[in-house]
Amino acid sequence: MSQIEAEIEGFILAGGASSRMGTDKARLRLDGRTFVELVADALRPLNGRVSVVSSRPDAKTFGLAVVPDMHESLGALGGLHAALRACEGRWAAVVSCDLPFVTGALMLRLASFLCDETEAVAPLQDDGRAQPLCAVYARAACLGVAEDLIRAGELRPRRLLRRVRTRWVSFDELSDLKGSELFFTNVNTPEDYARAQQASRGANQTATVGDP
Repeated sequence: MSQIEAEIEGFILAGGASSRMGTDKARLRLDGRTFVELVADALRPLNGRVSVVSSRPDAKTFGLAVVPDMHESLGALGGLHAALRACEGRWAAVVSCDLPFVTGALMLRLASFLCDETEAVAPLQDDGRAQPLCAVYARAACLGVAEDLIRAGELRPRRLLRRVRTRWVSFDELSDLKGSELFFTNVNTPEDYARAQQASRGANQTATVGDP
């Protein structure tokens, strides 16, 4: 583990209303494991410290430290603010629970781009869109910006990334990693979930065929 990786804490955003899904997305399962468990496994290679950001009464049942979402009505930026406020390390790796295909290799790759001149590292999806909910943020630089945005009513996390010195990671810089085609599969609706289940089964079948 590098010195920078040792200064990263992991946070899973799991406090959303899940209104389009109709049930708590954090507790959906792929291959018998909840989305929170899958994301936690992806974050642990950084340094092992992982918390879940949620104000749901049952959040403790995930078996992780719980960070209350002080601005739960403000969506993802509220959860990101809570993570930054609770972070005791230099960096906060923040991943939304509805990105169940993130991997430890992806998070380590993003962390490899951190440096003293960088205040955030964020990937670009294969469609070119920035993905702020699978990114690494410098606590000192980003917390105040998040508070400014909340006060201004500008609640899109991408605004924060544009206000700080962000190292944008192109998809080409990630595409060599196993499972990269699924990294940013966002599961918001029952239809999304059905496609994610199908993709997970397909990935497992491919892995089984490739086993010696």
